[in-house]
Amino acid sequence: MGPSAIRIAGVGDALRALGHDVADDGDVGVPAPETRGPGDPKVRYLDPIYHVCNRLRLRVCRALDQGDVPVVLGGDHSIAIGTVSGVSEHYHLKGQKIGLLWVDAHGDMNTPDSSPSGNIHGMPLATLLGMGHPKLVEMGEFSPKVRRENVCLIGIRDIDDTERAIIRESGVHAYTMRDVDERGMRAIMEEATGFATDGTAGFHMSFDLDSMDPGDVPGTGTPVKGGLSWREANLLMEMASDTGLMRSLEVTELNPILDVRNQSGDVAVDVICSAFGKRIL
Repeated sequence: MGPSAIRIAGVGDALRALGHDVADDGDVGVPAPETRGPGDPKVRYLDPIYHVCNRLRLRVCRALDQGDVPVVLGGDHSIAIGTVSGVSEHYHLKGQKIGLLWVDAHGDMNTPDSSPSGNIHGMPLATLLGMGHPKLVEMGEFSPKVRRENVCLIGIRDIDDTERAIIRESGVHAYTMRDVDERGMRAIMEEATGFATDGTAGFHMSFDLDSMDPGDVPGTGTPVKGGLSWREANLLMEMASDTGLMRSLEVTELNPILDVRNQSGDVAVDVICSAFGKRIL
């Protein structure tokens, strides 16, 4: 239901008003969880998540092949395995690599062995870095999808104990909410976009709405107080846009059942527009 809420909030018309041509490619088919067994408790719903992400990978890669900028709306953050695989594949076939800005309250760097829940939505960044279940890691028949030195994790504030060590040892550039408080979003984005574009063809932006404060975004399944403010999130997207090197975008973790009058859908449209040229003046 997350993509529908963002459509209803007017994302297509808002992007057209900024001068962009917009085509809606529809939804990737996703089976209802209650119609499938969870399977291995260490990687719950592995098979259906693999098939959904693989279909998404093909769509994203095709969009880039056609010269379009894919904007993926979700859904829990496990979809990033498909999105980033598709973006990376497009550039991999050209002998190029991509950077990754991952904006999230959570690290998403658990593995099947470290995860306390077995939920794959806590594992996508680790998977893209080559750590995780082989079926997901090897999607598209190459790994890793992104290099550690080109990955920046921004806004984290809720990390599992075992995951903390994984993040520290991974080699990614991690910016906690304390960093945001102390240094400010401008300094962090200047540094992060430098890392993400160092030797790459550009970067993918993976924006989890739970990176923002629940006061602004109530419609997310894993809210954590003390997140990015509305203005910080928009500045982040504006500075990503300023680089001219954002090759694709995804916005995840919108759950309309938990929302208030589609407030989170409206916020999602707002940050998407900031990523595509909306300015105050």
